[in-house]
Amino acid sequence: MNSQFTESEINFPDYVNAGTLYGDLNKNLLTLEKSSGVTINVRGTGLRITGFPYEVELVTQLLNQLYELVSKGYPLYSSDLAFGLKILEADPKARLDRIFLDKVFVTTRNRVISPKTANQKRYIEAMRKNDIVFGIGPAGTGKTYLAVAMAVSALAGNQVRSIILTRPAVEAGEKLGFLPGDVAQKVNPYLRPLHDALNDMLGTEKATGLIEQNIIEIAPLAFMRGRTLSNAFIILDEAQNTTREQMKMFLTRIGFDSMAVITGDITQIDLPAKHHSGLLQSKKILHNIDGISFCNFSTADVVRHPLVQKIISAYEELEKGKHAD
Repeated sequence: MNSQFTESEINFPDYVNAGTLYGDLNKNLLTLEKSSGVTINVRGTGLRITGFPYEVELVTQLLNQLYELVSKGYPLYSSDLAFGLKILEADPKARLDRIFLDKVFVTTRNRVISPKTANQKRYIEAMRKNDIVFGIGPAGTGKTYLAVAMAVSALAGNQVRSIILTRPAVEAGEKLGFLPGDVAQKVNPYLRPLHDALNDMLGTEKATGLIEQNIIEIAPLAFMRGRTLSNAFIILDEAQNTTREQMKMFLTRIGFDSMAVITGDITQIDLPAKHHSGLLQSKKILHNIDGISFCNFSTADVVRHPLVQKIISAYEELEKGKHAD
């Protein structure tokens, strides 16, 4: 063994919970080995972890905390090991149970929706405490998905009477040309991500039924003009593509007993050059108002395929290089 390496042994008392933690054919442990650089040997319900001291301590802490979660009935997903490792790397004193056990919603397929990063946890807490919340950050950080989950949870708990989901209909670098059909059919492609999130949580049949009853409304931002949106959970998605005038119009639609969540990625603005983003302006002028919270995400919060985080980081480095020239 390398003289710089150290070892740690863990013995878990419950065979069933240990098996859940390890995964089928120890798949979770193999994934953890690749991402952390340690070697993990299984001995019954016990483990021997070998590697550099910092890595061994980190993985030991991670496995102990995840075992506690599994023992409490938490439905462990293989991706939770990667999420947990990132959280502890950023803050070795973090308690994963305070994050992962914050149940936002349970889908029709009994999948628990909960935060997977410290910033996601702060985002959810902000939505519980404020009437207007901005979620700003790169793709894949759960900004829209968690907002929809909170909206569905609020509807199910009779905290609001309706959900309104909206986004500006702006082409992302492509000219789509003439689209056939009525107005709803023309704008539907822009709103597809919101439909997908609802279908995932409620099931297609129930989501469609609530939309037909106008309990859930999905519409382009232009349709919000002139309305007062009361007793509703309102989500404005892709807000980086709102103009200043559109953002002001949206924020002044909010009525009594309503809350609004505005999500966007300021690195992906698709507005024509002559237009300025309403999201950027809001970030500058609204940050000191009580009742409005801004939550910022980074590449560390990406919860999609591991390559997505690397891709976003690569583009960020490219942009930094451009600004440095």
